[in-house]
Amino acid sequence: MTRQIRTSPAASDQSLHQAYDTALLDLDGVVYAGGRAIGHAVESLAAARADGMHLAYVTNNALRTPEAVAEHLGELGIPTDAAEVITSAQAVARLIAEQVEPGSKVLVIGGEGLRVALRERGLVPVESAEEEGLAAVVQGYGGPDLAWGRFAEASYAINRGVPWYASNTDLTIPGARGIAPGNGAAVEVVRIATGAEPQVAGKPLPPMHRETVLRTGAKRPLVVGDRLDTDIEGAFNGGVDSLLVLTGVTDAEQLLRAEPRHRPTYMDRDLRGLLAGQPEVVPAAEGFRCGGWTAVALNNGVLELREDDDESGGSDETGGSGEGGDGGSGSDPLDGLRALCAAAWTAAAEDVCTLDAAKALARLGL
Repeated sequence: MTRQIRTSPAASDQSLHQAYDTALLDLDGVVYAGGRAIGHAVESLAAARADGMHLAYVTNNALRTPEAVAEHLGELGIPTDAAEVITSAQAVARLIAEQVEPGSKVLVIGGEGLRVALRERGLVPVESAEEEGLAAVVQGYGGPDLAWGRFAEASYAINRGVPWYASNTDLTIPGARGIAPGNGAAVEVVRIATGAEPQVAGKPLPPMHRETVLRTGAKRPLVVGDRLDTDIEGAFNGGVDSLLVLTGVTDAEQLLRAEPRHRPTYMDRDLRGLLAGQPEVVPAAEGFRCGGWTAVALNNGVLELREDDDESGGSDETGGSGEGGDGGSGSDPLDGLRALCAAAWTAAAEDVCTLDAAKALARLGL
């Protein structure tokens, strides 16, 4: 299937929670970080739900069960049923169950979320590579206390030819104290020891999208995430729209340099974006305009950002004062980022933008 290359953020006259029937929300970096709710998340989700939008929480983190995740969300002030939580553990358990006999033994390298998901599919989680009749090895995020010896256990089985599965391959995971190694980093450890490649279920791959659609019944879903290489790419692979929020691991510079499969349909600061429409980015005489900003790709390899007030003589040759924020005019910096994305993505087409955007981004303060 040929997909049209996105060269600009899309517009929406309707608020997103009215334009889509279901929000497929990532958790880490979107709803919470390090167990604490991200600013504006609780009230935004409550308002979207009250107005009829279905909410589903889709996470690559296989450590906890849906019941545990739902309980945690409730403690944060987001009432959630366990059926509204879809994890990569569930997706990988289904993938394994389709390829082994019912009742097969599966070596678990990870947490309780994997064990529960395997039992749900009629499989038997075990802890030792020495189990007779071992049918598969499954690896998922086990938290910071996962013993190093578990990676050795996986390697022993995989090196004997036991099929290897991974819930996801996110290299990092955001927390309250910063960015920490994720399951993808642990998968690399086992890959080095075995030379093998796992079958992977989590975002951005099709098994996770299939699991989500099967469990939610969404007809017009909107994927909401903070990661370009999992959430946004997963939406791209599934042929659905996406909203990137800037509360997690992706920053403005990474967004400008996104390759086509990593370019979101919409972008916003946080989950308040669900409750609003999205402004139009339109071609201007030399570049692209959104709100009070115009972005231009110059021939000298620089992305220039101009503000309406610049017309009165307030700009320097880079199109800005070098100050962060809104330039004093009230223009929304996020509109400036949208215009810059259109200029960068159009210039890059199917490739990655290499234009220098440092001064333009510094001006926005994002």
